[in-house]
Amino acid sequence: MSSINQANDRKKTVADLERALRHISGIIKQKGRDILNDYHITPPQFVALQWLWENGDLTIGELSTKMFLACSTTTDLIDRMEKNKLVLRVKDPQDRRVVRIHLLDEGERIIEEVIQKRQHYLNDMIINFDQDELHALEKSLIKLQQEMS
Repeated sequence: MSSINQANDRKKTVADLERALRHISGIIKQKGRDILNDYHITPPQFVALQWLWENGDLTIGELSTKMFLACSTTTDLIDRMEKNKLVLRVKDPQDRRVVRIHLLDEGERIIEEVIQKRQHYLNDMIINFDQDELHALEKSLIKLQQEMS
């Protein structure tokens, strides 16, 4: 195969991959929102809970950066989550000027339940994949994620 044909083939493959990943992302996002309808939290609150669950206590600034939100928007989000007993503001024991957002049991319960439901959904979608296909998909997606990080 000539280098021009290889380049065109790669370009088409990249376009097909981008389209598939975009569609998969949209489907997962919508399914996640459907699951959240059973809970009294918004999608941005879920994202905030997820960051806290994965990273531990974070400051408003750290959480804002991870969520790509203004600090004022994140503060409003945390105010509502604190009112609903999902998170708590706590002073950092090393520096009392620093306030961290701490995930409470109810927030952790919601995150774990929602993620479990999302994983069950994904399991249902890959039921026809054999073990080799699953390992290849996992390996490829992890490699892509690492390249993007």
